[in-house]
Amino acid sequence: MNVDDAGTLAKGDMKIEGVLGKDDRERSAEALFGFSFIEHLEMEIGLARATDHATDPDSRARGVGFGAKWVPYQNDTGWSLGARVDVGRTRIHDRETPEKFTERSWSVSGLASYRWEGGRVLHLNLGSARTRAQGESETLGTWGIGYEYPLLDRLQLTMEIFGEEHARPDKAIGLRYEIVDGLKVSGAVGRGSERNFGQVGVAWEF
Repeated sequence: MNVDDAGTLAKGDMKIEGVLGKDDRERSAEALFGFSFIEHLEMEIGLARATDHATDPDSRARGVGFGAKWVPYQNDTGWSLGARVDVGRTRIHDRETPEKFTERSWSVSGLASYRWEGGRVLHLNLGSARTRAQGESETLGTWGIGYEYPLLDRLQLTMEIFGEEHARPDKAIGLRYEIVDGLKVSGAVGRGSERNFGQVGVAWEF
């Protein structure tokens, strides 16, 4: 899900995630490694690559990011509350120009999740994101609402709506299936701003 949950890995645990995505004519691949060496604190390192086929020739981007999620108040049922900070750097090659430049981004978000008995979960995100590229910068408010509903013992339906200032929201629906304990696969499709998008992913916590 694009909307993040207010939860962290258990102390000493790690995770690996991989995602393939399509957003209109842009195709992307992401890989993420996360770990927790302090209770209620999760650190993440991510790599991403994207190719936009809307231009001829295609434009390409490669990025690296670092994230930290701190959720001091966590409960199996009821509210869990925390926050996260992310820093990213993306190298963009506009082959049509041709021009190369670097975009830097920073974001901070408040996280809240409410868990019911039976597996239903509501997620709320509210934050701010700042990007800087080619001498110009922009800061926008961000938000998101997500919901998880168990369909079967290991199968969950996910629904979310999210966006940022001055833009129409994106809406997505998907499924997540836990193959064995800690290993999950997922897929989602969505629409927003007169475009379609989708992704498939796998996550392993150990």
